[in-house]
Amino acid sequence: MGKKNRMMKAAIALSAVAVLGISGIANAKAYKPSQHTGHVTSAKAKNVILFVGDGMGAAQRDAIRLASTGLSGDLEMNKMPYTGVVHTSSTSVVTDSAAAATAMASGVKTYNRAIGVDANKVSKRTVLEEAKQAGKSTGLVTTSQITDATPAAFGAHVENRSEQSKIAKQYLKNSKVDVLLGGGEDYWYPQGTQGAYKDHPAKDPSEASKGTEGNLVDEAKRLGYQYVSDASGLKKAGGNKLLGLFANEEMFEQREEGQGDQYDPVVSLPEMTKKAISTLSKNKNGFFLMVEEEAIDGMAHENNASQLIKAGRQLDHAVKVAKDYAKKHPDTLVLVLADHDCGGMTVESVDNSDESGDGISKEDGPFQVAGSSAQFVVDWTTSHHTAVDIPLTAIGSGASLFEGTYENTYIHDALLRAMGLKK
Repeated sequence: MGKKNRMMKAAIALSAVAVLGISGIANAKAYKPSQHTGHVTSAKAKNVILFVGDGMGAAQRDAIRLASTGLSGDLEMNKMPYTGVVHTSSTSVVTDSAAAATAMASGVKTYNRAIGVDANKVSKRTVLEEAKQAGKSTGLVTTSQITDATPAAFGAHVENRSEQSKIAKQYLKNSKVDVLLGGGEDYWYPQGTQGAYKDHPAKDPSEASKGTEGNLVDEAKRLGYQYVSDASGLKKAGGNKLLGLFANEEMFEQREEGQGDQYDPVVSLPEMTKKAISTLSKNKNGFFLMVEEEAIDGMAHENNASQLIKAGRQLDHAVKVAKDYAKKHPDTLVLVLADHDCGGMTVESVDNSDESGDGISKEDGPFQVAGSSAQFVVDWTTSHHTAVDIPLTAIGSGASLFEGTYENTYIHDALLRAMGLKK
């Protein structure tokens, strides 16, 4: 080949690279992870720690960041080298938590309220179950009921998310999750059998034992689980199988501002995360752990920004626990994402106008920007979920698999690839 032809071909190649670079940015929505040609971390992820900030869209992250670290600081969940954008729809335009978690856990789009089954109600294996089969230990942690939609979709298969006692039984008998930490004691005891938390408490008289599958706490003990119900018990707990139930229902009070709203779990999310990691990491084959902060979604449903921010800070502290572990164990993958957005939330400057009116969606704030005299307000467009995309951030072994824009079902595929359980 002549010098002139070689130079012409090189120029054409460079032009193509430039065009692809520009069009790649302009057409981010067309990104297909299966066609990923960039650097992919070759090492397998021995351990996976997946954080789900339920209902945490980009605006929620921004409000938490501004209130916690200011204009120039950043959250632990944001200080990760790989980012993704996730489409959240189920078989409906707007998903619920059950269908969204099922998409991430099992890789299928399904109907709202479905847990671990596809649109035809056929059970689909989850990443947690695949990890278990591969010899890894598994865990679920949440500030919601441990049998609520997000954790349930990783460890159970039912046609309706309301079947929480069946979900609990499946954790013990079928998926055999090693560590279960969260609220929802009421679904583990039959009606009339009070557990560690009083039935019909003054804060919410509707809360009471309502299990349909017998005394599942006793069943868990028979199966070798150590059962704990408070922070002291959790701290002292040993062994490889652990059940912790720390509230009748959610570990917070989901209400409008000033109407009994409260985010003050008896055991914090960072504490539960730390205990779960220390327990699961005893397994030389590694572990899979899903950690959920449910109150971000719960408070967004009530358009309650102050409690949402408080919960978000605790999620970020829990992420720091996981990142500290990953620094010492580089074969660990840590991801932070959401299942969907909730509230149609925006972050605005402080002024005299409130476009959303005086109802539940009225502006919240003003909130102080950390480390400055600046302030911001939070405004809302709905008290329900939305279909907007959510951000994902990742660090550690296999994290590069999560770059780009993709459907929520891709999370399942990429997690299996990261663990070396799928080509």
